[in-house]
Amino acid sequence: MTQGDRSLNLNDVWMKVSEGIGNIYRIQEMSPAAYMDLYSHVYNYCTNTASQGSSPKATIKPGQKPGGNNRQNIHDGANIVGGELYNKLKNYLKAYLEKICEKGLDLEGEGVLRFYTTNWEHYRFSSKVTNGFCHYLNRHWVRREYDSGRRDVYEIFTMAMEIWQLVFFQPLNRQVTLACLQLIKAERQNEVINTRLISGVIQSYVELGFTENSSVPSSSSSHQITSPTLAVYKDYFEMPFLQDTEQFYRLEAATFLVHNSVTEYLKKVAQRLDEEVHRVQSYLHPSTLAALIKKVEEVLIRDQLEAIYAEAKALLHAEKHSDLALLFKLVSRVPNATVELKKIVEEHVRQMGIDAIERASGSALNDPKLYVETILEIHTKFFKLVQDAFSSEQGFTAALDKACGKFINNNAVTAAAGNTTKSPELLARYCDALLRKGSKAVEETDLEEKFNQIMVVFNYVEDKDVFQKFYGKMLAKRLVGQLSASDDYEESMISKLKQACGFEYTSKLQRMFQDIGVSKNLIDQYRTYCEKNRLDDIVDFSVMVLSSNSWPFSAPPNFVLPIELKRTFESFTKFYTQQHNGRKLTWLHQHSKGDVQTLYTKPKYILHVSTYQMVVLLLFNKLSSWTVEQMQDETQIKVDLFLQVLCGLLKSKLITCSEINDDELDEDLKETDIKMNYNIQISDDFKRSVYFANHSVRRF
Repeated sequence: MTQGDRSLNLNDVWMKVSEGIGNIYRIQEMSPAAYMDLYSHVYNYCTNTASQGSSPKATIKPGQKPGGNNRQNIHDGANIVGGELYNKLKNYLKAYLEKICEKGLDLEGEGVLRFYTTNWEHYRFSSKVTNGFCHYLNRHWVRREYDSGRRDVYEIFTMAMEIWQLVFFQPLNRQVTLACLQLIKAERQNEVINTRLISGVIQSYVELGFTENSSVPSSSSSHQITSPTLAVYKDYFEMPFLQDTEQFYRLEAATFLVHNSVTEYLKKVAQRLDEEVHRVQSYLHPSTLAALIKKVEEVLIRDQLEAIYAEAKALLHAEKHSDLALLFKLVSRVPNATVELKKIVEEHVRQMGIDAIERASGSALNDPKLYVETILEIHTKFFKLVQDAFSSEQGFTAALDKACGKFINNNAVTAAAGNTTKSPELLARYCDALLRKGSKAVEETDLEEKFNQIMVVFNYVEDKDVFQKFYGKMLAKRLVGQLSASDDYEESMISKLKQACGFEYTSKLQRMFQDIGVSKNLIDQYRTYCEKNRLDDIVDFSVMVLSSNSWPFSAPPNFVLPIELKRTFESFTKFYTQQHNGRKLTWLHQHSKGDVQTLYTKPKYILHVSTYQMVVLLLFNKLSSWTVEQMQDETQIKVDLFLQVLCGLLKSKLITCSEINDDELDEDLKETDIKMNYNIQISDDFKRSVYFANHSVRRF
């Protein structure tokens, strides 16, 4: 075939192809047969290799697909022609778009958007159809050209997109983008807009961001879809869109805050953020969301933090949890912005705690219940605040903890006491009040909850060793005096302390319990011992043997044990030392008590008294009258302690003193009022009410 024959063949093919392309780009209906005719013309042209000296190869008839034996006759890409046809297609599309573009150069607003999107949709659809019947050209000639090093050759659809970008997009993109931004601004101002116009433009900008590599037909696929890089979209739409967004919201923020409260402003910000998310979801590319939201957050939140922090203080005072929750949600969007908010919360809680304790300080200094429950009230209140307003976020929980630690350890009560150990002392006394028999502080069903609340306060106490000291002393008194409401409650409280501070912290407390349990078994063994050895003159008594290293007791000064008790004490000492060789017993008489019976009264009475009171009363088995000096000399109790015991017995009317009249007894009799030469007699007048703390009386 000569050069003229080839040209004639190309012209014939192009005449038929261009006619078909014209119909396609005019969106005229095309039958499947007409489409296959176009496919056949391109195929036959590309497989014509006569110009290279070869014999003519098989062709396919119009409307027939390559197949059967025909496919075996197709040579490899080296014999494929197509450059002339490719260039004619390119020039046709360029001329076609130039003619259409001229009609839109003077358009603006929605007019230019309709013009652009309508022509884009038609052009894109038509280019896909054209790409389809040029499949063979794409797969063989374009592929071969690319492999040989050409980078200005694309598959037909991508080539069509490149022409659109150069001929249609470049002249019109400024006015198209501006029209989109105007519509978005109108929508932000609550106007109803045609979002399909914007989404059509966005689709066009995205698809125009093709790359060379993504535009080469794959040898293994029939059609290669382009992979957009978003470069066109980012440069020509997203960048001006974000700039426009910043300007719009900066002006809105300034204007809105002049006429509205910060709380209303925050509600507006939340609304705007939701709107922008919806905007992206509706008609922008998803990749814009992060940059858009960041920009809105910077303008509406970050740049207004000073006013927002001031509002946070007001909302805390007003206890508006829901408004604080919104404020926190928005501030959390800005990196590191919650740091200052946490400081504000911490200082507010600290000051509220200081103020609450100061209001109660007049009574709380000597009222453990009032003091601890005031603390708990503040903690409970702001614990709920952290839950409701700040979603228990770790940083705000830590702020609450810091604030509580500050006002619990340094407040009006600790200042009045002159030390920071007052808080652990009052907390220990509060525990003692709850755990004692007859406590009216709380119902039994609520006691475990009270223990949990105690641990809340305990965890904030800095001087935990001081708490341990006071708690240990009070526990010892409860156990020795058999004043505990329940061993189970005692063990529960110790278990919670152990969980908080470890085994070593509670080891002495647990040893106290062990001693009480061992003592119960020991007294049973002693009674068996007495029966076995026929010790009939032993006073019925119980004893607690306590480890000296675990109990907060010190040995009392010596005194003369009455003959009535001496035999029993000696008997038990012998029994114990036989079982525990090498151990030494030290009697803690200051913590002992017992019953004595009056044989000289009618009716008779059982007096429940301390050991020291018992020693004094038993003197009257020898003489009916003593001087104070004689009694002290006989008992050898230290003078100051002896006078305390004597004062209590006189006030209770168990003994009388001729030198002290009833009026003095009814008033506040002091130890210093009792002289050593005063005469003391036993009293048989029990008609008056007897209710003093160190003894009790019951009729017998």
